[in-house]
Amino acid sequence: MKTFKLISLDIVEEKDDDLTQRRIKLEDGLIINREDDHGRWVIEAYVDNDYKGFFQSMFNHEDEIIVQVKITKQSNRPATFLVKVIDINTIGTHINVIFMGTMIDRQLEQVERILKQLMDEGYQGDELLEEFKKRGDTSKA
Repeated sequence: MKTFKLISLDIVEEKDDDLTQRRIKLEDGLIINREDDHGRWVIEAYVDNDYKGFFQSMFNHEDEIIVQVKITKQSNRPATFLVKVIDINTIGTHINVIFMGTMIDRQLEQVERILKQLMDEGYQGDELLEEFKKRGDTSKA
């Protein structure tokens, strides 16, 4: 298992057929890559007790939710997870919310976007493969 500092937590919510992000003010938090066969992660958010009702409704309905987190430092790109609230603990004037879920693979989305763009530009066969290799090489960025 690997443990990282949780820097930010956003809950993705659907309102009126539109997706919005609700920023959760963290007091502290961590994220653990369980490195198990199911690719599960544990996210632990230590937040003010004011959030208890919000998270309790998710816990009671066992809803899967989408969260975006930043790990280690604020300048890192957010990672997206599909999670469930698995526990809520009261600690004084705060609560500890524990989520478990899997990372949504954003790399696959990027690959599909590049491939579609190349096909739209008319690349085919070996040309498509060569141009894909050029544009998909993020190590040059």
